[in-house]
Amino acid sequence: MSNNNEEMMQNFENDGTLITLTDDEGNEIEFEFLDVIEYDGDEYIVLIENDEDADEVVILKINALDEETEEYVSIDDEEVLQTVFDMFKQKYEGDITFE
Repeated sequence: MSNNNEEMMQNFENDGTLITLTDDEGNEIEFEFLDVIEYDGDEYIVLIENDEDADEVVILKINALDEETEEYVSIDDEEVLQTVFDMFKQKYEGDITFE
């Protein structure tokens, strides 16, 4: 998935920011920004689909293309994915209920 809306990145740190990503099939999906987690020298964005029935977060690695543009890349390493998710859960323990 890649970010098609650079203007959203200017408001990146604001809670409730919506980010539209395009999946591999060309479908646009709107996500709500939850957080950025730093792990092992990299940054990972944590998103949830902007849908009241959404019950899973999406974690993508942030790759800076230049000073103003970044892309989000899916994570193939299950261990890294689980570690980042655990860090996210620990950070929001008490604020978000996880199943």
